[in-house]
Amino acid sequence: MLSVSPSSISTLSRYGWDDAWEQLALAHDGPGRLPGRVARVDRGRVDVLTDRGRLRARCPVPPAVGDWVLVDPGSDPRSGTPSVAAVLPRRTALVRATVSGRSEAQVLAANVDTVLVTVPCESGGRAGRMERLLALAWESGATPVVVLTKSDRLEAVADAVAELALSAPGVEVLAVSAVTGEGLDEVATAARGTTVLVGPSGAGKSTLANALLGEEALAVGEVRASDGKGRHTTVHRELVPFEGGVLVDTPGLRAVGLVDAAEGIDKAFTDVVELADGCRFADCAHDREPGCAVRAAVEAHELPERRWEAYRKLQREDEWAAARTDARLAAERRGRSKTITKAQRAAYRERGR
Repeated sequence: MLSVSPSSISTLSRYGWDDAWEQLALAHDGPGRLPGRVARVDRGRVDVLTDRGRLRARCPVPPAVGDWVLVDPGSDPRSGTPSVAAVLPRRTALVRATVSGRSEAQVLAANVDTVLVTVPCESGGRAGRMERLLALAWESGATPVVVLTKSDRLEAVADAVAELALSAPGVEVLAVSAVTGEGLDEVATAARGTTVLVGPSGAGKSTLANALLGEEALAVGEVRASDGKGRHTTVHRELVPFEGGVLVDTPGLRAVGLVDAAEGIDKAFTDVVELADGCRFADCAHDREPGCAVRAAVEAHELPERRWEAYRKLQREDEWAAARTDARLAAERRGRSKTITKAQRAAYRERGR
């Protein structure tokens, strides 16, 4: 039977446990199984937050940070260590294409409610990377919030926020300084439920997380003065409870590939999508067609051409990833078919002897 007492529920609720999760857990019930949330994944083992504390458990197929799991305490017959018996279905997932270029999905964090897209104030070309991360966040099913970090280093903070807001329609844009504390309350209010911080190395994610936690729980590093880049102080994803819910700090994302993210891209570029709805032809390619509302907006400087090109670039990338995925799946199906055919032929030969 599932090991969940009233005191357990109170403890687990700090990590995001609710009645809906309990009902899902009951469907995977087993003797003495403990519900818990994955706080860290490392080489076939996971750290799970349970009402009995933090457990180190084996897991043949590692779940993602943020997953809810059921743990069998001491169930591994060889070592007596806990093992993950089941992973509960995810509500949301922050997913990117793997850096291998094979257009396979990598789950950065599971069951996320809020994505804080961190943008360092000293970063050049802020909008392009931010748009990509917003598409990723929207596709996850979570609510994105843009956070301009290290605002104490800027003279015109309001101008920088306004600039980012132009490329983030429908998204709250906040400025924060973990040094002075300016804007920290606003970010804490926006960090609802399970909140994951994403952004490039040196964006100040761990520093911001520590400020929200009220303690130096996560390691931080310096940024190189030569190029403003960080040194990947955070080398793994880590889930940490705090007063407003739980935070997930992530390593700096140098490559943010999109896969199966068409809806997220459209949500990140609602201004472009709304313009496209006004084109004369439904299949308008937004090139030289008459009555193209998008080209008209670009030519009238109502839509920055950079933003239009960014939208098309992400669309092409997502379409390419989808084609690669389809080709890979087709190749795998052909491979399985060949294996079955060979086995059948071998069986026929055996029968004929």
